[in-house]
Amino acid sequence: MVVLVESKTTYRGTVTLSVGTEVTVVEVGTQANEYIVEGWIDLGNLQSGDDVTVKEYVKVDGVNYRLFVATGYSGPVSEPIIRFHSKTLCKDFSYKVTITQTSGTARDVPYCFIVMVLGER
Repeated sequence: MVVLVESKTTYRGTVTLSVGTEVTVVEVGTQANEYIVEGWIDLGNLQSGDDVTVKEYVKVDGVNYRLFVATGYSGPVSEPIIRFHSKTLCKDFSYKVTITQTSGTARDVPYCFIVMVLGER
C-alpha cells in the first residue's frame, strides 16, 4: 500500500483582530480520509501594548472542541512567525486555530494553512 496526498486545500488570508473577541483564523471540518494540517501566522504587526493569545483546538469526539494548546504573545514580537507543525488527524476530527487580542490596538494578522487529505493505492 502506498499512502499519498489525495487532495490539498490552502487557507490563506488576513484576519482583523478586535480587542476582547476570539477570532477564528482557520477551521477545518471532517474529511473523506485522514488528513494532515499545518500552517503559519505572522504576528509582525503587533506593537508595544498589544497582547494576543493564540489557541489550537481539536474536536476528537465529533461534538466538542477541546483546547490543544494556548500561547500568549506580547508585541512587538522579536520572532513574529508562528509555525503550526504538522498534525495528522482522523477523518472525523475537526481542527481550529483562533486568536484573541486581549489589549492594545486592533491589528491585522496574515496566515496560511495547508490541509492535505491522505489516500492510498
